[in-house]
Amino acid sequence: MPTYEYECGACGHRFEVFQRISAPPRKRCPACRGRVRRAISGGAGFLFKGSGFYTTDYRSESYRKAAKSERAAASASAAPAAKSGEKPAAKPPAAAKP
Repeated sequence: MPTYEYECGACGHRFEVFQRISAPPRKRCPACRGRVRRAISGGAGFLFKGSGFYTTDYRSESYRKAAKSERAAASASAAPAAKSGEKPAAKPPAAAKP
């Protein structure tokens, strides 16, 4: 259920009401019984805490299995080059500055 913010036209009192979307809006101020109007509210923000919250976190089981097999295949193809004892190509030396 959302929280609605109201403002009184008579006394300026601002208050929040936790009510259903289908509920009729409030009409009277609880402080002075004056007429109120619904104020525009910024709404609630989202707080993402902890690890994760990536697009792949809530994917289907079949997607996760396919991604896992792709990672395994990629690491297996990189392993023979590492075992052969070859060193990766070195970067050429940087040009001396004048």
